[in-house]
Amino acid sequence: MKKILIIEDDAAVANIERDFLEISGFDVTIESDGVKGMERALTGLYDLILLDLMLPGKDGYEICKAIRTRIDVPILMATARTTDEDKVRGFGLGADDYISKPFSSTELVARVKAHIAQYERLKSNTRLNTAERELDFDDLRINPKTRRVYVRGKEIELKNKEYELLYFLAFNAEIVFSKEHIYERIWGMDAYGDTKTVAVHIGRLREKIEKDPQNPERIQTVWGAGYRFKAQT
Repeated sequence: MKKILIIEDDAAVANIERDFLEISGFDVTIESDGVKGMERALTGLYDLILLDLMLPGKDGYEICKAIRTRIDVPILMATARTTDEDKVRGFGLGADDYISKPFSSTELVARVKAHIAQYERLKSNTRLNTAERELDFDDLRINPKTRRVYVRGKEIELKNKEYELLYFLAFNAEIVFSKEHIYERIWGMDAYGDTKTVAVHIGRLREKIEKDPQNPERIQTVWGAGYRFKAQT
């Protein structure tokens, strides 16, 4: 039975989330305080964290940052604050996805299941797919066995989805992919997704790998079509 930690100070909302998830076969724990919620999350006992933003003690951004620097677990932010600025900040700190309040039971359960399944596939691929080849583009090197990335000889830190997106585009260099295709491939939830997520992650990747993020040479926008990774610059 997969374990879910809900960090939410609104008891009514937390109980509804718990009921939806328990009906679907999950083992659910609720924590209403930010500090205590973070402590629970860092035990590593949970398969997914469902995290509110506005919490007593520590807010969701602080908790997300602390979790992501210590353990690898899906973080799904459940909040009414879903402006582009909120999303950019959350994704930058390592959140995997947002779900907007109010939401349906179907959407909540679908996203939770999808993220857990994707993390399990990633772990399996890391253990078993030793045939994945290292990608080397002069100033950019990606090692899939260690999931480490080097830009101009210096290792850079990428969040989980940032790495997946970069490897996918680089492995398929010169091929143009639409935002919808990328979202379905990387996030695996095209029925519920927001393709703005793709643009946010593309922007963050450019900040980390491009010499001039405003004039990217590697990850290029093909207007009206999508994005492509340029093998030669």
